[in-house]
Amino acid sequence: MDSTSDRELALAAAGGDKAAFAQLLDRQYDRIHRLAWRLLGNAGDAEDVAQDVCVKLASAIRAFRGEADVSTWIWRITYNAAVDLVRSRQRMRTMEPSEIMRLVDSSPDVEPGLPELEQEKESLWASVRQLPGQQQEAVLLVYGDDMTHAQAAAAMGCSEKTVSWHLHEARKRLKVMLGQTATAIPARSVGR
Repeated sequence: MDSTSDRELALAAAGGDKAAFAQLLDRQYDRIHRLAWRLLGNAGDAEDVAQDVCVKLASAIRAFRGEADVSTWIWRITYNAAVDLVRSRQRMRTMEPSEIMRLVDSSPDVEPGLPELEQEKESLWASVRQLPGQQQEAVLLVYGDDMTHAQAAAAMGCSEKTVSWHLHEARKRLKVMLGQTATAIPARSVGR
């Protein structure tokens, strides 16, 4: 197993090391795809975004200087690519607002044979995609990608307290969306 960190690989790739870039992509691809899927709720769209992110990373890596955490940097590129996909679809079609919302908020591809717990998780992520922008972003970073509040704050360009507030508001909304008895997402402390 290679002990080279993602940061070291990214810095080497920024310097032109193609093997380091290939290894970084190999390590990060599943994470990129998972993030895209959670943002979009559709396996095909997630694959399109993941491929787009790989292409964008090929040129963006030259500007990586190690000032941000690699995972935060890649998350931001993935998030922007997913938003760009949704926006491009909106521009390509003339739709009623309700139709656009169905496109953006569509349920993920759920197979009928999935166990009940998996379907509940899919339902939760579909509800997360209906949250307002920064609440959705905070939930995806902290709960979907297991970032700390500090890492999420860096990715979102805000303070840790703001991330905590967005998570608090998201939990309140999700409880309403999923039913008053649902716990939706557990509370986490700021320093987790």
